[in-house]
Amino acid sequence: MSSRRSRSRASAPSMITDDQINDLVSKLHQLLPEMRNRCSDKVSAARVLQETCSYIKSLHREVDDLSERLSVLLDNTDSTQASIIRSLLMQ
Repeated sequence: MSSRRSRSRASAPSMITDDQINDLVSKLHQLLPEMRNRCSDKVSAARVLQETCSYIKSLHREVDDLSERLSVLLDNTDSTQASIIRSLLMQ
């Protein structure tokens, strides 16, 4: 990071520090299944953020797919069973 940005962060207590950013990137790195299994501990912050965005997008697609499958399942289930399942989902 540029020295100008580092100085401005150091002078403003409400701003996040470079160490805090590095810590958060490290935590993200550990949460990503694809990156957690890799041997290299040295991965750029940009790469971690790219992988995080990709992973979140894949999770969204998975949720959409599961929602669609559940909708089809509920449509093909009798109304009593469907209402029980819907009530469980609302809890």
